[in-house]
Amino acid sequence: MATTKIDRAQVADTALRLLNETGLDGLTLRAIAKELGVQAPALYWHFKNKQALLDEMATVMYRRMAADGPPGLAEPTWQGQLCAVNRTLRAMLLSYRDGAKVYGGARFTGTEHAEALEAYLGRMRADGWPLRDAVRAGTLAYAYTMGFVAEEQGSVPGPGGQGEPVDVSARAERLAAYPLAAAAGADIFESFDERFEEGLSVLVAGIEATYRSRG
Repeated sequence: MATTKIDRAQVADTALRLLNETGLDGLTLRAIAKELGVQAPALYWHFKNKQALLDEMATVMYRRMAADGPPGLAEPTWQGQLCAVNRTLRAMLLSYRDGAKVYGGARFTGTEHAEALEAYLGRMRADGWPLRDAVRAGTLAYAYTMGFVAEEQGSVPGPGGQGEPVDVSARAERLAAYPLAAAAGADIFESFDERFEEGLSVLVAGIEATYRSRG
């Protein structure tokens, strides 16, 4: 192996590139080291374990997503901002194979995300929301998007997914004894864009109705 000097940024960039080729299960420190032309122990100078690397990868993913500024700031309403943020998040996650798996539960290694959070919470506070309710609304929308994309990536092929598409017709035949469950297949496993937008609208309306009624 060559004695190439590497830094954290090189390791994270290489890991994200390999992620689209191998998926998260195939992304090993050994494979990353081989791609970089170093021995695997060299990576431990920068990351104590794979989770530390995943944290850095998620941070880089966020930085790329917000390269042009925190998403949603140009929206005139908090509803528009919340929707814009989560649309941008979904698009970013889908641009990486297993993106939701990498991003979910990660701990950011930088502070860039705080700018967007501060702007969102500031707008909500200015609109009369208690901090606690503003936080709950934001994290609820985030959880919806993360869960939706995790299911989406498990059901579709391509760069953002790792699964085989569900054969809705074959599923309907297999569930013929359960006609309602069989007919539901098209709405469960297809039209992801439409379903995401519809669900986001329902969620935002529910947030407004629930939290505003308490205020």
